[in-house]
Amino acid sequence: MYQVYPRSFSDSNGDGIGDLNGVTAHLEHIASLGVDGVWISPFYTSPMKDFGYDVADYCDVDPIFGSLADFDRLVEKAHGLGLKIIIDQVWSHTSDQHDWFKASRLDRTGPYSDWYVWADARADGSPPNNWQSVFGGPGWTWDARRGQYYMHNFLPEQPQLNGHNPAVQDALLAAGRFWLDRGVDGFRLDAINFSMHDPDLKDNPALPPGGKRTRPFDFQDKIHNQSHADIAPFLARVRALTDAYPGDRFTVAEVGGDHADREMAEYTADNRHLHSAYGFLYLYASRMVAELVRQGAAMWPGAEGEGWPSWTFSNHDAPRAISRWTEGRDPRALAEMLMLLLTSLRGNAFIYYGEELGLPQGEVPYDRLVDPEAIVNWPQTLGRDGARTPMPWSATAPFAGFSTVEPWLPVDPRHPAMAVETQDADPASMLNATRRILALRHAHPALKVGDMTVQSIEPVLVFTREGAGERLIAAFNLSHEDQSWTAPEGYSLIDAVNPGHLPGVLPPLGAVLMKQDG
Repeated sequence: MYQVYPRSFSDSNGDGIGDLNGVTAHLEHIASLGVDGVWISPFYTSPMKDFGYDVADYCDVDPIFGSLADFDRLVEKAHGLGLKIIIDQVWSHTSDQHDWFKASRLDRTGPYSDWYVWADARADGSPPNNWQSVFGGPGWTWDARRGQYYMHNFLPEQPQLNGHNPAVQDALLAAGRFWLDRGVDGFRLDAINFSMHDPDLKDNPALPPGGKRTRPFDFQDKIHNQSHADIAPFLARVRALTDAYPGDRFTVAEVGGDHADREMAEYTADNRHLHSAYGFLYLYASRMVAELVRQGAAMWPGAEGEGWPSWTFSNHDAPRAISRWTEGRDPRALAEMLMLLLTSLRGNAFIYYGEELGLPQGEVPYDRLVDPEAIVNWPQTLGRDGARTPMPWSATAPFAGFSTVEPWLPVDPRHPAMAVETQDADPASMLNATRRILALRHAHPALKVGDMTVQSIEPVLVFTREGAGERLIAAFNLSHEDQSWTAPEGYSLIDAVNPGHLPGVLPPLGAVLMKQDG
């Protein structure tokens, strides 16, 4: 799957903001990569306090992105190119501008009164408990109209839905049905482990000392404001909804936090919950080390009734992997090696827009920051803006061909030289390396569906993929030095990245993929 962050992909109408028609115009590029489908980040009606993840209407398109007719054309063209379309469903919270919340805050007895998480103040007027928000500060905001606090795990403008309420669940599923009826092929469920809380509102316990703490949120073990056991039964309802539609549908959960391993297993268990889930094992890692791969494989061992993993190294919430993991090495070699590694892992591979070009994290000066998390926590966290800078389409056009006017985020000066137009014409480019590597994934079913066994992690990461009648072995040198490695007897080379002096020596960022003969 290829993730499009629509604000940053292509501006078709000259307002500096990417839109749905911009995505449609470049679907051929996406299809040329060899991906199976596209995940489109939110484009719904929104006041854009969190750039679309604060939804004011689940069943419409925000005018800055276009219209429902534009979306329908996008789906039709994508399907014509053989691409599936999955879309975000932000079902743990809404915008405070959503009609549901406007009605809920009016009084304590109306039909929407219990659609959000409301609670009385303590005797001294302080919030009901110690829960903290992801973006900093208490997870509660006082509402004078209702005379109560409302809960928000993120911004105060993102009030928490009461996911325990059957009427709320029914309304969310109706929103999902609206998009399935329009032809979408599935959903990515945003922050779904935040969707239900402990109704008793117990305080979260403190975490033991240690670790980086830039927000009050980081001091707590978040066991009561999220991750309630009732989430899994709701996800079974989501799966039943998608299974009711013909053809292949796909559901994937985003699951972050300290208990993500357990929750991902619960949310995908027994072929009656979601198809897949991904966490932040790689997304928040400051270094790419082989131990991460070992941990990931151990999380999804292939047990009976287990779901299917998904993996991503970069997305709209995390700094681009190229910048996090280069450590002074060649970023071009790192980009190609990471693409081979991502697509060799057991599970679905999610590729973030620009990864096929090897884009580094965009540099955004403080006066151009728009991400609320970045602004509040500057300079302790760099925020998400640098991962959301405009896609470079042309090295010579204004603003790298993204727009005809100054974009909503600046174009990094390093990016135009890495534009699609330039790389498309260069057989040795990262773009064409991505096409080659994804073609390997399609050509070798063991990479798609085979078992994975980690054989070693130091000094060279080595694992096998076996299934569908073939056995492959992959080796990756993630270190900064040459490492001795010789392929076992009876294997033939399929692909190599920076192979150096094989057989015998694998250089830094070198990788090989081999197939057992016979």
